[in-house]
Amino acid sequence: MSKKIGMGIVSLILAFTLSACASNDEETKSDKNTNTETNSSTEESTEMDHSEMNHSGSGEVPEGLKEAENPTYKVGSQANLETDHMEGMKGAEATIVGAYETTAYVVSYTPTTGGEKVENHKWVIHEEIENAGDEKFEPGTEVVLNADHMEGMKGATAEIDSAEETTVYMVDYTPTNGGEKVKNHKWVTESELSSK
Repeated sequence: MSKKIGMGIVSLILAFTLSACASNDEETKSDKNTNTETNSSTEESTEMDHSEMNHSGSGEVPEGLKEAENPTYKVGSQANLETDHMEGMKGAEATIVGAYETTAYVVSYTPTTGGEKVENHKWVIHEEIENAGDEKFEPGTEVVLNADHMEGMKGATAEIDSAEETTVYMVDYTPTNGGEKVKNHKWVTESELSSK
């Protein structure tokens, strides 16, 4: 009889432990979706992992950035997001807040805060690179980032993976996964948007 009671107690303790773990896991997932500056899980790939990205921005643009004269998507218009820089982005309806002519770069860098190298980050624009000058950077060039889209980005040494002369857009959108509205997200390229 005492053996059955002992087994029952062990079973209850095990059930509570598993329940607590599952609850903690759900809270972690929830925190990832709502916190704008969360730490990424070490299990996740650093390639295009934007869990530490500042989803909303100030709306300020770098000095020297030129507004697009005749953008495909006008300021104030609506467009669909066709990219998945962050969870809940693809398929979301965006409002265009700004449109600018520049060179957009895909970069790889090691954060100044330490941690693993971030591979193929989209996008850093020409005006967000230290001492950029007028000429666009070629793939393989080493640069210093002035952008602060993610923790540990500003001041980091990066390598240019690719460059694209394009119109970049600053957008507001509500994530498809039900998170809070994102304001002044930087940056989305023209090819990452589609008409409503």
